Amino acid sequence: MGHRRAVGALIGLSGGTFLYTTAEALPIGLLLPMAADLAVSPSQVGMLVTAYGAVVVVASIPLTALARRIPRRRLLSALLAGFVVSTAITVFASSFALLLAARMATAATHALFWAVVVPAAAELFRPGLRGRVVAIVFAGGSVALVLGVPAGTWLGERAGWRVSFLAVAGLGAIVLVAVASLLPSTPPNEGHAARGATPDVYRFWLLVAVAILATAGAIAGYTYVALFVTEVSGFAASAVGVILLVRGVASVLGILAVGVVVDRSPWLALAATVTLQSVALLGLYAVGHRPTAAVGLLALAGLAFAAFTAVLGGIVLEVAPGRSDLAAATVSAAVNVGITGGALVAGLALPSHGVRSTVLLGALLGVVALMVVAAAFTGRRRATRPVKAPAVAWGRATRSRSRARPGTGEAG
Repeated sequence: MGHRRAVGALIGLSGGTFLYTTAEALPIGLLLPMAADLAVSPSQVGMLVTAYGAVVVVASIPLTALARRIPRRRLLSALLAGFVVSTAITVFASSFALLLAARMATAATHALFWAVVVPAAAELFRPGLRGRVVAIVFAGGSVALVLGVPAGTWLGERAGWRVSFLAVAGLGAIVLVAVASLLPSTPPNEGHAARGATPDVYRFWLLVAVAILATAGAIAGYTYVALFVTEVSGFAASAVGVILLVRGVASVLGILAVGVVVDRSPWLALAATVTLQSVALLGLYAVGHRPTAAVGLLALAGLAFAAFTAVLGGIVLEVAPGRSDLAAATVSAAVNVGITGGALVAGLALPSHGVRSTVLLGALLGVVALMVVAAAFTGRRRATRPVKAPAVAWGRATRSRSRARPGTGEAG
């Protein structure tokens, strides 16, 4: 395929990550309007986010295994169509039960989309550009937190929360048309990104552990950020939105910056991002009472974690011990486990040890993650050969031990 078409398809896939991230987080910003309109408590609306994440954790691997034979364009188009329909149902839901069902349907398409989008995007360009391509895909999610969620919240507060979801569904229809018309119909078992470039089951499982630990650390330090900047740093509540915007912009810059270097030294980039995150969180624990330092360190932590997620996606394509989409599904589930675990440990520490303890816990989890990264360098390297898919839930052995031939849709 031509380079322009490949770039267009990549932008469409990045638009998909923007939409899914926006849809997942939007109820947080619209918590009170949704609760009032549906006559439920704010905690029940919060369940929309919790249930969403739980579905992603549980469904990622089995859904990816079930869809393993479907060509990428057909599969991603169907998922985006499901996103549009389920989001539209959200708009017109007359009861909380129907709204929850629609959200869980969206989460099911989310689980499979994130497993397939990374190898599908990488397949568009030559192998040497994998890291940069994955960074662009993940940038869509970061832009959603900077632009999509705040814009959706602003619109929902003025025109009603249903209008916000309607706008998301409309954007989803545009992205669906772009992906369906530009993405090549590559068979899922063909192309350089169908399997890991250097399969290594040992390093893969280390990567899964790092995904859980580093994500848990980031979320532990971020969950109560509004409380931290008001109680510890001394900011007014009205300044929280601006501080989060600064962090969001830094996150986008982190992804763009790491995309330049990740193809050269992905494991070093992984170690650097985890180190940077831990240093930023330790700094918040030590000097977070100084307003300027707090803003700078929060931005640094956001930059590091966003870059970490992009590096993670690129390394999956390197060490996947079987099909890359199944490996990506496993890591996606691991990230969501880290999100849940990080919020949980921070919530447990908050009442007895105060909000400063949450950033310290985040830093310590990052240090443990860094030790696991070090094990990937110094530990005993297992034989790099394709083996059984790296999760019992996948349920079947890989059928071919040979490298798949490069697909014809490659550009760049």
